[in-house]
Amino acid sequence: MEQPKDKHPGVFRSLDWVTIVIYLLLLAAGWISVCGACYDYGDTDLLSLSTRSGMQIVWIGASIVIAFVLLLLDDRYYDTFAYIIYILLLLLLFVTIFNPHSIKGSHSWIVLGPIRIQPAEFAKFATALALAKFMSAYGYDIHKWKYFGPTLAIILLPMACIVMQRETGSALVYLAFFLMFYREGMPGSILFTAVAMVVYFVVGIRYADNMLSITPTSIGKYVVLLLIQLFSSAMVWVYCRDRRDALRLLTLCLGITLVATLFAIYVIPFDIVWVQLVVAALLIGYLLWQGLATRIRNYYWIALFALGSMLFFNLADYGLNHVLQAHQRTRINVLLGLEEDLKGAGYNVHQSEIAIGSGGLEGKGFLNGTQTKLKYVPEQDTDFIFCTVGEEEGFVGSAGVLLLFLALILRLIHLSERQPYRFGRVYGYCVVSIFLFHVFINVGMVLGLTPVIGIPLPFFSYGGSSLWGFTFLLFIFLALDARRNLVRS
Repeated sequence: MEQPKDKHPGVFRSLDWVTIVIYLLLLAAGWISVCGACYDYGDTDLLSLSTRSGMQIVWIGASIVIAFVLLLLDDRYYDTFAYIIYILLLLLLFVTIFNPHSIKGSHSWIVLGPIRIQPAEFAKFATALALAKFMSAYGYDIHKWKYFGPTLAIILLPMACIVMQRETGSALVYLAFFLMFYREGMPGSILFTAVAMVVYFVVGIRYADNMLSITPTSIGKYVVLLLIQLFSSAMVWVYCRDRRDALRLLTLCLGITLVATLFAIYVIPFDIVWVQLVVAALLIGYLLWQGLATRIRNYYWIALFALGSMLFFNLADYGLNHVLQAHQRTRINVLLGLEEDLKGAGYNVHQSEIAIGSGGLEGKGFLNGTQTKLKYVPEQDTDFIFCTVGEEEGFVGSAGVLLLFLALILRLIHLSERQPYRFGRVYGYCVVSIFLFHVFINVGMVLGLTPVIGIPLPFFSYGGSSLWGFTFLLFIFLALDARRNLVRS
């Protein structure tokens, strides 16, 4: 078959223009939001480079140039140099730890005169490339630890560097890659375990000081231990295919707990948690014995899940009160309703909720927001920029922005599924995971639904680093997709 002499015309014809149109719409909506967030009464020139709205135009223009260059590059470069790009960004992250410039307590920025660059934003696409390269190797099996272990290391190394830069929020973004692992065959039990740990933490911490009736039993501990017994029994049913054994375990655990509860409430008040701990220990022992008797390995894993759940719950309180920094601990307590700090950690969220609520159905109009114009919302042009959308564009505009993000994520999932090679599919789902995490957490923290961890809203938050980082992520994938059916000479 005759090969085309010039590949670029074919590449641009096969580009997914739907995604590009969504990208351009998000850039435009983002710039309008930055204008609204930065505008001061009396400003006459929104395009002046002395204003943030003017500088955002520069970052957007540079992003479009970057996108064009990424599309022109041969897609094989991304596969060939994936590890080199990853190592270079990893070294840059490490060097940034010792950066003498501290911005809001963080050492995550490299300052070059008037320009500030945050390497953590670019490390996302570098990590995604490295993961795609490693996971597309011949013989890779995510179920084998000799493969999955190094895969985790690829994620944990940049996370560790970013944490040492005092940017915990940016480090947590890398946990989004576990969504890609699930698509590539990671056992659902791992994802379930992660969700269970979140439930343990929220329930255990939120109701730790609430007592059950007249007993000295913490409702938080009581419910968490009950959930551990319930989840373990359910896992026997699902993963060991033994319905009868699962029902027997569930009946015994719940029965003993119920008898102990009734006795403590109506006869002699005592801490029921001690009974539950004994039941949990017996449950773990039984699972280990069943594993030896039947030689079914899943019993061991379920026993490990139950033991790990108990250890995690008991360490969660220590981690909250002794590992996390004071402001992080306060943010979690405010989110869980344990504290109401409207002048401190809860101030940002409270003011953003007021701004969004004041927008009503149709909003106050472009540049007419009062909460944002009077600077009541801190970081309103970066982490909390969605409140500007809510105030000026109202529910209609906010819903429109969220629908645009939904369209982008669904389109990226479609593009990922049509990739003929694993490298493109893995990278595509890495992009999906990052965008989904950023949108969900950023919008959630503005609405008071998730902790405030300080991550930008893609294409909306002011700044070049995040905008360029997301552009790198997206357009490398579009370049891979455009050449998915290209016949190589």
